[in-house]
Amino acid sequence: MQTSKVAIVTGGSRGIGRDAVLRLAHRGVRAIFTFRANRAEADKVVQLAAAAGAPAIALELDVGDASTFDGFVQQVRQALGAMGAEKFDYLANNAGTSSSASLETITEAEMDALYNVHYKGVLFLTQKLLPLMNDGGRIVNVSSGLARFAMPGRIGYGPIKAAVEALTRYMAVELAPRRIAVNVVAPGPIATDFSGGVVRDNPQVNQAIAEHTALGRAGLPEDVGPVIAALLSDEFGWVNAQRIEVAGGIHI
Repeated sequence: MQTSKVAIVTGGSRGIGRDAVLRLAHRGVRAIFTFRANRAEADKVVQLAAAAGAPAIALELDVGDASTFDGFVQQVRQALGAMGAEKFDYLANNAGTSSSASLETITEAEMDALYNVHYKGVLFLTQKLLPLMNDGGRIVNVSSGLARFAMPGRIGYGPIKAAVEALTRYMAVELAPRRIAVNVVAPGPIATDFSGGVVRDNPQVNQAIAEHTALGRAGLPEDVGPVIAALLSDEFGWVNAQRIEVAGGIHI
């Protein structure tokens, strides 16, 4: 077990991020994870991670507000100190927001918000955290199947996730001298509260997704969390600059 390792996971209080934190805990990896507003849910994840075998610390962060990142880095320093560590090893840029805007309805403000969270946030949070990251570490960014295939109502979200995939390759090139590998995971539709819970709570949407997925169902957080945890492990140390779609074979 990798009991000496520390991971930072953004958006770790719910959905895919929550499952990733718990999968890491089962591997003995300690986690510092972020949440946007729901402290009660974050506290539950801390308790579950401890029960799974590794301590976790929850820190509040809005990844769409880069002006807060310097303060967040100081909080990370303190959290690392509380764990008896000086640096961390793994970073999962998972936090995100949804959008159902079409070409005719999307506004400049909505597009700016998507950019701030999904691209600018990933870029500059990673930049700010790099001095605290051990050489030989690993980064996983989270994209979407919508970066590969197109659907109505995703004119902002899908393209910005495609940009995250390009960013991942550039990160891998620039961080190669430090032996930091960078990969991107692209989930398909997942039954969580994301997008207002539409995949989880709307039977018609869930069935339509299942009909277009080779393995015959919509995805679950526990389908994706283990992949993120695995890509952050030493076993996958020779995988770099790759896009892994975790979608059960949707729109093959």
